Amino acid sequence: MTGRAGGGARPGGRRRVVVLDYGSGNLRSAERALAAAGADVLVTGDLAAAADADGLVVPGVGAFAACVAGIEAIGAGPVIAGRVAAGRPVLGICVGMQILFESGDEHGVVTKGLGLLPGTVTRLAAARLPHMGWNTVQAPVGSTLFAGLPADSRFYFVHSYAVGDAAALTASGARVTTAHHDCDFVAAVERGPLSAAQFHPEKSADTGAALLRNWLATVPAGG
Repeated sequence: MTGRAGGGARPGGRRRVVVLDYGSGNLRSAERALAAAGADVLVTGDLAAAADADGLVVPGVGAFAACVAGIEAIGAGPVIAGRVAAGRPVLGICVGMQILFESGDEHGVVTKGLGLLPGTVTRLAAARLPHMGWNTVQAPVGSTLFAGLPADSRFYFVHSYAVGDAAALTASGARVTTAHHDCDFVAAVERGPLSAAQFHPEKSADTGAALLRNWLATVPAGG
């Protein structure tokens, strides 16, 4: 069930979640997965709704630069940053995670990201690209996103770029989950109200549904 993002908490404590529509894909699959996880979901590019929602999901597929351009075209950067500064939950997915970092380097062209997380997105040092399919991850002790999930849980990835060096993230106080595809890379980040996943939880069957429920449990209803 989907609905309006405004107007207070929903019956039964359902969280009001906006999936941000800025011209990048996977909107409906994210909408369906979040609704199945128990959220009251609205897909919109309306910035007032994005600012007011209990939780904001920033999806993304394709090129880093194109997703940044889409965010800039609707003026969503300050809304995303404002939510994080105010301690209000944001979840980035795939390229929606990548654009939260300082920059992305694609084919030698560096594009500035939102700068909410330290690090640069670069091409994976892997023989087979894109990295497409199911992979395990290594979640840190104390992770909220992966709470209750077995260590051998698999998630669905489709990407050729990622943050490879987790040192700056760890130094910033983030909980960093990694994965391996010929090389180690950052698979998920949790820092305060900001969460992000390089994989697609909305396409990761039961494990992805559990992760989305874990994220929703951190989102205050009616906030």
